[in-house]
Amino acid sequence: MTAPLHVREIPPGESLRGFIDFAWKANAGDPNWVPPLRMAVEELLDRRKHPFHRHAEVAYFLAERGNQAVGRIAAVDNRQYNEHHGERTGFFGLFECLDDAEAARALVDAARAWLRARGMERLVGPMNLSTNDELYSPGVLVEGFDTPPAVMMSHNPPFYAGLLEGAGLDKEKDLVAYWMSSPEPPARAVAAMERLSRRMGARIRAVRMKDLKEEVRRVQEVYNAAWSQNWGFVPMTAAEFEHMAKELRPVVDPHIVFLAEKDDGEPIGFCLCLPDLNRALRHLPDGRLLPFGVFKFLWHRRKIDTLRVLTLGLKPGYQHLGLGAAMYVHAFREAAARGYRAGEGSWILEDNLEMRGAMEKMGATRNKTYRVFAAPIAAAAP
Repeated sequence: MTAPLHVREIPPGESLRGFIDFAWKANAGDPNWVPPLRMAVEELLDRRKHPFHRHAEVAYFLAERGNQAVGRIAAVDNRQYNEHHGERTGFFGLFECLDDAEAARALVDAARAWLRARGMERLVGPMNLSTNDELYSPGVLVEGFDTPPAVMMSHNPPFYAGLLEGAGLDKEKDLVAYWMSSPEPPARAVAAMERLSRRMGARIRAVRMKDLKEEVRRVQEVYNAAWSQNWGFVPMTAAEFEHMAKELRPVVDPHIVFLAEKDDGEPIGFCLCLPDLNRALRHLPDGRLLPFGVFKFLWHRRKIDTLRVLTLGLKPGYQHLGLGAAMYVHAFREAAARGYRAGEGSWILEDNLEMRGAMEKMGATRNKTYRVFAAPIAAAAP
């Protein structure tokens, strides 16, 4: 006989260990799941330390049958998002669940009720926890289960989309990933993009790590202008940018992080590529660097020869002139020169046909699709 289901909110101050550990239970036996670093999860969820929580309120829920966890979800009231877009949208994220339709519905209902009490009118997710402070990419994987995810991209059992649909959610947006089996773009694409850059009076250069504070300021200027009207965008605060720079500095390869500038030095574009650290992290099955995992990580990190194009954006006025494609070409060309043999461009909105077309012209193929869901939050019954 199945034990009765109970969903409970984990109160502030109680350990989140069970919430974090459940990801290992939900994905046990999947050879393509890459465990996250526990310290990264703990830091993001820490309301006292991570800058995300300065402008958002988050609740963590566990679904349990008897004394066994069967699912988890986070509910997110992101004030920064709603102030920017003039909406009352609540989010859910970090969704993990066994193949248990009742548990999935109860988790979504718990998140919906918590957000309704805060005046939210719409539920969107998964967001993990936002498009800026990502533990994983938004959405659940719906295509591309046969290969591991790139760094900071989601992976989940194939039944997750069905669970969320069964909980009353509908598709909001698909995000796609492209795989470039060789980072060396076609010569004709290189020549065309070089001509375009010269005609626009723009140059593309690697970031200067010796001047990191000023470079971060330039990136923030581009980022908050480039994505301001994009789906899911949340402006990043100075504290979040400083935190991101601190987190990425030990793992970034500065030769594959680029700024596009006008001749007068104004920054107009930004492209962040990361070595695919999942190639090393998958050798840490418990997600722990200490005490001995760090040696495994460093050993396997030396062998990483694939990358992910994590972010690429341009200021308004430069977004439909082909410069984004030029930056993709430049990024993959420089990556090839640095010994990277392949890479993923992700995530790209399904309706961003310009960027998708640029990837396809370079010979990239769509390899994964992630789906974000949404539903109205009905008013509480009187």
